[in-house]
Amino acid sequence: QVQLVESGGGLVQPGGSLRLSCSASGSIFSILTMGWYRQAPGKQRELVARITRGGTTNYADSVKGRFTISRDNAKNTVYLQMNSLKPEDTAVYYCNVDPPIKGYWGQGTQVTASS
Repeated sequence: QVQLVESGGGLVQPGGSLRLSCSASGSIFSILTMGWYRQAPGKQRELVARITRGGTTNYADSVKGRFTISRDNAKNTVYLQMNSLKPEDTAVYYCNVDPPIKGYWGQGTQVTASS
């Protein structure tokens, strides 16, 4: 069983930056492909970035060039650096494995880009 705890969200002005962290329990973290997901009000949850155990990354077109996913296997942590935030990035952000496992969803962390 893996437990995931997200942190680092907040309120920023458009154009600002935030760095999200996802701390995972469990010794299998280093072999998992991890993903950052987000869900905006009235919309379905979507995958915005993923990183394999070897460090290969993929991004949704909407965040490509602005967001960077990374991981530290020694710390069982995955990060999401978000730059040039836009109002449409406003959502609750979650981490999970990819593909996601229902029982692994945490509380998420709210990101709001607004002036």
